[in-house]
Amino acid sequence: MRNGFRQSMAWLHTWSGLVVGWVLFAVFVTGTASYYRAEITRWMQPELRSTEAFEPAALAASVERGVAYMQTHAGEARAWFITPPRPDKPVIELFWRRAPGQPPGHVLLDPDTGDLAKVRDTKGGDFLYLFHFELHMAPLWGRWIVGICALIMLVALVSGVITHRRIFADFFTFRRTRSAQRGWLDAHNVSGVLALPFHLMITYTGLVTLATLYMPWGVQTAYKGDAQALFAESGQITRIRPPAGRPGTLVPVGPMVRQAMEAVSEPLERIAIRNPKDANATVIVLFEEPHGLSHEHPQLAFDGMSGMLIEKRVDPLRPATKTFATLVGLHEAHFAGSALRLLFFLCGLTGCAMVATGLVLWTVARLPGPAERPFIGLRLVQALNVGSLVGLPAAVAAYFLANRLLPADLAGRAEWEIRAFFGVWLVATFLPSLRPPRRAWCEGLAAVAALCLAVTASDVLMIADHPLRRSGGDLLFVWFDAAILLLGCLFAAAALKLVRYETSEQRRRRSPDAVPAQTA
Repeated sequence: MRNGFRQSMAWLHTWSGLVVGWVLFAVFVTGTASYYRAEITRWMQPELRSTEAFEPAALAASVERGVAYMQTHAGEARAWFITPPRPDKPVIELFWRRAPGQPPGHVLLDPDTGDLAKVRDTKGGDFLYLFHFELHMAPLWGRWIVGICALIMLVALVSGVITHRRIFADFFTFRRTRSAQRGWLDAHNVSGVLALPFHLMITYTGLVTLATLYMPWGVQTAYKGDAQALFAESGQITRIRPPAGRPGTLVPVGPMVRQAMEAVSEPLERIAIRNPKDANATVIVLFEEPHGLSHEHPQLAFDGMSGMLIEKRVDPLRPATKTFATLVGLHEAHFAGSALRLLFFLCGLTGCAMVATGLVLWTVARLPGPAERPFIGLRLVQALNVGSLVGLPAAVAAYFLANRLLPADLAGRAEWEIRAFFGVWLVATFLPSLRPPRRAWCEGLAAVAALCLAVTASDVLMIADHPLRRSGGDLLFVWFDAAILLLGCLFAAAALKLVRYETSEQRRRRSPDAVPAQTA
């Protein structure tokens, strides 16, 4: 051990946090935003307007329209997924999977006519949600990378608790004016301790949600690698019927939907149709999870050729599965109301601050003296810190801005928004290597503030029904713009503080009695 157990834990905490810190910051930022995933999608599709709840007959009719579209345009697909209209998103959302290796399909339909809905193409909040655990990579690779980083995060949290013998006193200690290193250390301690139970919970439950991916040996042994069989036997999904290999004709789906809605009191969420052109076609009607911690979806399965009910999954899960579903529910927080969801969001922001201050602290603690030159590793970490801690917020702001500036009918519009995200992030990662560290921080923070202001301005100027331009508009736009503007003000304040610090530092350098100071 390095001079004792606590010193070993401090070394482990320092280096484990640095190695995966940039990935963890991206995971925390996009994961925190995902608590408002549906609201982000609504903001990015301003053509949609909230409506009253749909009647069961109207929902069943909309599902039939979705099936009709699928039969014409996705007849070769192996699975159809239909999300009926709901008050906050009054369109029929269709998604289908073709053969392995072929791209899936996705469209939105008008619930009244069945025609393509006049809504701009965007990934909305789903892009940030998927990036949170896939990093916009091939799903298997992305989830493995995030899982490894989450495991190291758990190690860093535990070693950090062991390192700080005065962990609760650290919560009340913030010596900002003592020195740069002491100020960043106290900021890291406060942001870490403030929501420590949340950080431990969200990291551990994040690992649990993909446990069968990271530890597949039990499924491979007991189920020959068939995870779907495990989920069906544990009561999480209905059993998947293999295709019969004979053609079949799907009977009307509307009556099945109405029968399912009479049997389950929860709101309808989605209809899945497996092997729709096969004699063993299965229609699965899923409902939203009941209010509570456990992440479970009541569902009924029907034979697609006869319309007969073949399986019903509405009973409570067994203890082991219930425990797993509860841990998943804790991570996703679908049970949370407005106040609790806001608390989760704020705790996620403290996680972002904890990772960010830890990365900055690493560089501040290793700044060279007046007569020394920074080693290449320090310069690399400084550039990566700016590219990550400033570049990612800039990329998210550019993603929102592209949604407002790109033409609504642009081909491949959703992909262009994602290209804007990665393009800005790439530039923000490359430029700091060409600029002095403090100047790179100042310019980056100012750029994020300007992008946030541009997002708010473009929303007000380009959305005719914005509440600030017309009474009776959706207040979601006001809340979203206010949140973005507040974040922009925080970045602008940080940039202004750096400018003032640099000005005062230059004055001290011109003074004959100047004492060198260290900053990030």
